[in-house]
Amino acid sequence: MSEKKHVTVGVTGMTCAACSNRVEKILNKMDGVEAQVNLTTEKASIDYDPGTATVEEIASKIQKLGYGVQTEKVEFDVLGMTCAACSTRIEKVLNKQEGVKVANVNLATESASIEYNPGLIEELDLIGKIQKLGYDAKRKAEEQEKQTQKEKHLKQMKVKLAVSTVLTAPLLITMLVHLFGIYIPHIFMNPWFQFALATPVQFIIGWQFYVGAYKNLRNGGANMDVLVALGTSAAYFYSLYEGLLTIGNPSHVPHLYYETSAIIITLILFGKYLETSAKSKTTLAISKLLNLQAKQARVIKDGEEMMIPVEDVSVGDHIVVKPGEKIPVDGIVLKGRTSVDESMITGESIPIEKDFESTVIGSTLNKNGTIEMEATKVGKDTALASIIKVVEDAQGSKAPIQRLADVISGYFVPIVVGIAIFTFIVWIVFVTPGNMEPALIAAIAVLVIACPCALGLATPTSIMVGTGKAAENGILFKGGEHLERTHQLDAVILDKTGTITKGKPEVTNFTGDDQTLKLLASAEKGSEHPLAEAIVAYATEKEVGLVETEEFSAIPGHGIQATISGEKVLVGTRKLMNDNNIDVSHVENELLEYETNGKTAMLIAVNEEYRGIVAVADMIKETAVEAIGQLKELGLEVIMLTGDNKRTAQAIAKQVGIDNVIAQVLPEEKANKVKEVQLQGKKVAMVGDGINDAPALAISDIGIAIGTGTEVAIEAADVTLLGGELLLIPKAIKLSKATIKNIRQNLFWAFAYNSAGIPIAAIGLLAPWVAGAAMAFSSVSVVSNSLRLKRVKI
Repeated sequence: MSEKKHVTVGVTGMTCAACSNRVEKILNKMDGVEAQVNLTTEKASIDYDPGTATVEEIASKIQKLGYGVQTEKVEFDVLGMTCAACSTRIEKVLNKQEGVKVANVNLATESASIEYNPGLIEELDLIGKIQKLGYDAKRKAEEQEKQTQKEKHLKQMKVKLAVSTVLTAPLLITMLVHLFGIYIPHIFMNPWFQFALATPVQFIIGWQFYVGAYKNLRNGGANMDVLVALGTSAAYFYSLYEGLLTIGNPSHVPHLYYETSAIIITLILFGKYLETSAKSKTTLAISKLLNLQAKQARVIKDGEEMMIPVEDVSVGDHIVVKPGEKIPVDGIVLKGRTSVDESMITGESIPIEKDFESTVIGSTLNKNGTIEMEATKVGKDTALASIIKVVEDAQGSKAPIQRLADVISGYFVPIVVGIAIFTFIVWIVFVTPGNMEPALIAAIAVLVIACPCALGLATPTSIMVGTGKAAENGILFKGGEHLERTHQLDAVILDKTGTITKGKPEVTNFTGDDQTLKLLASAEKGSEHPLAEAIVAYATEKEVGLVETEEFSAIPGHGIQATISGEKVLVGTRKLMNDNNIDVSHVENELLEYETNGKTAMLIAVNEEYRGIVAVADMIKETAVEAIGQLKELGLEVIMLTGDNKRTAQAIAKQVGIDNVIAQVLPEEKANKVKEVQLQGKKVAMVGDGINDAPALAISDIGIAIGTGTEVAIEAADVTLLGGELLLIPKAIKLSKATIKNIRQNLFWAFAYNSAGIPIAAIGLLAPWVAGAAMAFSSVSVVSNSLRLKRVKI
């Protein structure tokens, strides 16, 4: 089996959870395909084996089920074409790209029109393919001004709703006669007048329900469209039958229910309009992130500065950024000096100084100096694009709590149809023998009240809002399952260096001569440990010249060993000295004093002779005490994990209010320590920022990476905190708890609504139009409840 590929496909035409479950079920039956279909985002997240399935086959399967595969159309101006061979070549290459449905390249207009699936290929990739062929392409200006597909869809829904409302209003008036005996002109009660009003609503406005029902039934499925089509058709055709009985029989008083079918369709359209409008607000976080992006870049071309769209920036371009401007893409500084506000990415409020070879992040704000930079990452490779991708993936993922709703909604519609038939039989046989009218009304009410829409929306809308709010606060959950699991935590393990502390230690004490300092710093220069960097910085400040090491080796958890100018240098713990038969007992009290004060003290020996002590302290983060206090208030056990000796570890733990300390842990032992806590039956979160934290992050129930750390740690984590702010840890847990509480509320009301509504409708206590209103607004209530998460204080 070849390595699986991942794609995200937009699926159109789904109206309820039964639809998404049907698509997911059929796709998962394909060989080599694993799919998750999200009703709220209208996307299918698919992992597939290219050896057994293709994207085209997957798309075809979705379309055969009666749904559409979302595509977008884009037009480019193509520059550099000289003949038909050019346009033919570009067209041929574009049409071979995975995700491109059709591409047409016109030599006369020097343009390309491409219909593509945005989940499989991006615009920048299309431009890149054209550029790779030796041509240039840029998006047509007028395309940027077009409204988004969602806005167009919302407008179409609004128009359809308005027409349906106008046609339904006179029929609603007839209902007032039945309910209150109010006088209205006789024409309103004429069966053919009502027929003329109801027919366009039923078969033009409501045609979408028939189409959806047909496609689902044809493929062996059933969804909301089936229920609506059955219920409204029963009311409509019964009314038509009653109207036909009046022909040639003027004395017959028809029992008409045109208003029932029309009002049901209108109310459902109204509910869907409100639902779509509300759902658009759930993706506000993505919009805010996208708004952070710079729109233009001042690029140097042929020695001249020119403003170009940021989409046209290529790797290697030289860009000038002036004070007050956003840095357009990720890169490195070539000339100049400035400070950059990176708070929107890292959470660090203090501007960071930048000069030659400093890394700068796209979309951050250049404060007070002009710089020239080289673009190293553009488009989807930038830091902000990666953040947006994480948020999008999280919003489109499923939480385990959704599985129950998925299973139920998959069987729900056929069961409801069966209940409706049973209700009809009971009424016409036992309750009102031979009287079709009340039996039909009860059956219609059952069909209309029992839509699984609310059930399907209950979880994903909360996940979307929850992950969006998290992103706005600098917390990136990599998926709905991680957002759900976070609320189950019992213990939080905090790595000390770079997590509780700032990770930028400083030398506080040194006992030894200049020659010892020279050898010490020269030896530490070969180490990447933060303590080594502090020692080298201290020696540089003291203007001690460094020399090259002949040999260097790190002894994990104990120290380092180096050979410099023929002299053997050892720096590290008591054990390192004891292992090399070096007596340090005479400085034990001095070591204890440093360690009691929370300093890391290292012994120095040259040629197996004691030469001094260097003490280094790493400052505790300002918010560490408050964050740890909040974690304890949440009922969590807080544990500190460190490679420091027990005295130093205990001193630091005491300062921040941690009682449980695991000290003298070697880097490779961190994952085992996490496992030991898990074996106590606890759900554990590991918080770290270094490469040696990655295994522990991966094995923990929830791995939380500090965003100021390495990419390796962030990749291994389930949650990433943008910046080193520890208060984001309790915030992430509080948000998880609030989101799960919100999901449970949604599921409760969705289940309760259907559990109570069906029997009430079956015993004839619910008019069909009331059932339609209740069904329509149940979905709106679920989405509205999910949006409350945006106002939750964390």
